[in-house]
Amino acid sequence: MTLLSENIALQSFEEAQEYYHSRGWTDGFPIVPPTPEAVQACLEWAYMRPDELIGVEPVRERPITAEKLAINAVMAGCLPMHFPVIVTAWNAMLKEEFLLHGATASTGGCAIFVVLNGPIRATIGCNNQFNALGSSDRATSVIGRAIRLGLINILNVSPGSIDRSTLGHPGKISYCIAEDEEGTTLGSLAEARGFPSEVSTVTVFAASSPRQIMNEWTKNPEEILDTYASEMKSNMRSYSIWSGNYAIVIPKQHRDHLQSAGWGRKEISHYLFEKARISRSEWADVGKSSVIKGKGQQEYSALSSPEQLLIVAAGGPAGGFGAIIPPWLGNKSQAVTLPIGVCVDCET
Repeated sequence: MTLLSENIALQSFEEAQEYYHSRGWTDGFPIVPPTPEAVQACLEWAYMRPDELIGVEPVRERPITAEKLAINAVMAGCLPMHFPVIVTAWNAMLKEEFLLHGATASTGGCAIFVVLNGPIRATIGCNNQFNALGSSDRATSVIGRAIRLGLINILNVSPGSIDRSTLGHPGKISYCIAEDEEGTTLGSLAEARGFPSEVSTVTVFAASSPRQIMNEWTKNPEEILDTYASEMKSNMRSYSIWSGNYAIVIPKQHRDHLQSAGWGRKEISHYLFEKARISRSEWADVGKSSVIKGKGQQEYSALSSPEQLLIVAAGGPAGGFGAIIPPWLGNKSQAVTLPIGVCVDCET
């Protein structure tokens, strides 16, 4: 296998760090030098040629090739077995409905939230419990980082260049989670989006930072979900009133209460669809009275439909906590789910 990228001879690990940092090829953290052998190992694991085209970023017409993704995967610390996940995530991000250019260039500072489902989670050693939205395990940490490094080095999504984020958030380093399918009777996010449980999938979502909630004082499903709804409504007041995909991460303590009451994904999503609503007049409470413009009685919903809600079962076994992950730009950017290792829209 012959790689197409330039081969740079550097004398030491330390020299490689300074070489890459000085050229803006990193996220500020040390990288793993992408040796030809390591890059080739990723490509061979996924049965991909170096020049294989993953897709073309439509705004800048920048081709995304397997070799370039493999280089950034190695830099992020990925093993070859992680590489098919990264390829599929990029396939999903390049879908028109995801709006990749807007998600990476906006001043709003969104990041690519990634959810893994199916057997791949066990294969690559994901941990979906303690610290699920943090550095829970090697696999999700490096996969999320590989996606960010690919954006930086292939599409020039660097701060002050394409990336115009006013603030950003830590998810722009890595924002990947695996669902706790074994610890719930809710079914998986992938199943809710039309994929069988035996198929491994990646879901990508242009998302704002997580907003943590806490309710330890009830087992009543309505009261638990009212706390989630309140944070969704808070986001509508303080950030954006427009509906879109919201993700909610429900750890085990809340899931157990919901499941014991017979609540599944359908009941949860329909309840939050009805409860997560505000009137435009509520903007006056958060300093935005100037944009009410005579439409104070108009009602807005966080979700255009119950199906827009992305329910993710993950988190430690105890504690009445949960998280809301709001959308970056309402319905203008849609979450996308694709199967790993399956050719989608390929020519036969």
